[in-house]
Amino acid sequence: MSEPPRDPYSALRHAGYRRYLAGNLLSNVGRQALSVAAAWQIYQWTNSATALGLVGFFNVLPLLALILPAGALADRVDRRLIIMRSMVVSALLSAALVATSHFHAAIPALPVLRDANALLHRVALVFEQQVDPASLRFDNPALPIIYLILFLHAIVRVLGNPARGAIVPQLVPLSAVGNAVTWNSSTMELSTLVGPALGGLLVALWGYSAVYLLDVVFSLWLGAALLGVHLAHAPPRTAPPPAGAFAGAAFIWRHKPVLAAMALDLFAVVLGGATALLPIYADKILHVGPAGLGWLRAAPAAGAIVMAFVSAHRAPYRRPGVVMLWSVAGFGFAIALFGLSTSLWLSLFALFLTGVFDNVSVVVRHSLVQLMTPDALRGRVTAVNQLFVGSSNEISALRAGLSAALFGPVVAAAGGGAGTIAVTLLVALLIPALRTVPPLHTLAEQRRDHAAEG
Repeated sequence: MSEPPRDPYSALRHAGYRRYLAGNLLSNVGRQALSVAAAWQIYQWTNSATALGLVGFFNVLPLLALILPAGALADRVDRRLIIMRSMVVSALLSAALVATSHFHAAIPALPVLRDANALLHRVALVFEQQVDPASLRFDNPALPIIYLILFLHAIVRVLGNPARGAIVPQLVPLSAVGNAVTWNSSTMELSTLVGPALGGLLVALWGYSAVYLLDVVFSLWLGAALLGVHLAHAPPRTAPPPAGAFAGAAFIWRHKPVLAAMALDLFAVVLGGATALLPIYADKILHVGPAGLGWLRAAPAAGAIVMAFVSAHRAPYRRPGVVMLWSVAGFGFAIALFGLSTSLWLSLFALFLTGVFDNVSVVVRHSLVQLMTPDALRGRVTAVNQLFVGSSNEISALRAGLSAALFGPVVAAAGGGAGTIAVTLLVALLIPALRTVPPLHTLAEQRRDHAAEG
C-alpha cells in the first residue's frame, strides 16, 4: 500500500477534537502540578522514601480493582458524560485538598488519625535503612487525610480514564486517528513539562493550596469543554460485540503485537521508572529544592515534546515495532545515567532523553491500540492498556520508594535502568510479533477496507 500524503495537522482541523485536546491539556497540567506538590508535601512532612512509595500504592489499588469495569462502562455509556462527571468529582476532591492543606495546623489529632499515622510509621520502619529512624516524622494529623483524598482521586481518575482515551476516534475520522494520537501524546508531554514546573513554582511562592486550587479550575475546564461536542457514531457491526469486562483482555491476547507493546511498557516502566525518587534527588543529591524538583519532573516532558513534534512531521516508521524496542532500551540507558549522576545539568539531560525515547514507544503503542481495536471494544481495550500503563507507573513508584529505602536512591534508579534494558531483550525474543508490525498507516487502510466490506 502507498503512503498517504502527510498532513501533520489533520486531527486539529476538527473543532470537537480541538476543544477536547485543549481541555485535556489543562486537566493534565493540573493533575501533574498536583502530583508534584503532593509528593513534595508528603516528603517534607515525613522525611521518608517509603511515604513516597505509598503514594503509588494508594494510586494502584483502584486501578487494579476498577479499570476493567470502567472500560466496560465506557463502551456502554456516553463517553462525554463519564468524562464530565468525573471532572466535577475530581474538582471537589481537589477543593478538599485545598482545605486540608491550608488548615492542616488546625486539624485535631483525633484517635483515628493518630492510629493511621502510627500504622504508616510502622510500615516505614520496615523499609527505611538509609536514614536515622528518629528522623522519620509521622505526626501530622493531616497526613492520613491527604492519603485518603489522593486515594479517592485515584478512584475517580480510573473510572474516567478509559472514556478519555476511547473518545478520540469518535472526534476525528479514522484516517486521522494516528495523527490524533500523536497530538494527544504531545499535549500530554506538554502537561508533564508545564505541570510539574508550575507546581514546584507555586509551592515555592504561595504554598501547596495554590496548586490544588489550580487543579480545581482545570478539572472543571475539561468538563465544560465537552459541552456540545458531537461524537461520530461507530460504523454498523455485522455481529454483536463480545460481552463482559474481560473481552478487551481477550482481544489483546489474540493480537500479539498489541500484547507485546503493552507487556514491554509494563515491565520496562516498573523497573525503570524514577519519578518517585525525584524528591530525594532534589533534596539529598542535587540540592535544588522544590523549584528544582519541578524542573526535574519537567525535563522528560521537554524531550517528549521535541520528539512528538518531529514525529508529527516525519514519515511513518517502516518498522514501528523495532523502533519501539530500541526506544525502550534507550529509555533504560537514560534512566541508568540519571541514577548515577550528581550534576543537575547531566541529570536534566538524562531525563530529557527518557522523554525522547518514551514518546516514541507511547505513540507506537497507542496507535496500535486505537487502529487495531473495533469501536465496540475500544473502551475495554483502552482500559486494559491503561491498566498496564497505570499499574506500571504506580507499582514503579512503590518499587522505587521501597528500593531507595532499602538500598539507596542511586541503586534504585541505576539498577532499574539496567533492568529495563534486560526486559527489552526478553520481549524481543519471546514475542517476535512486535518486530513484524507494518507501517501504522497501513493498519488504518486495512480498517477502512474492512469497514467498507462489512
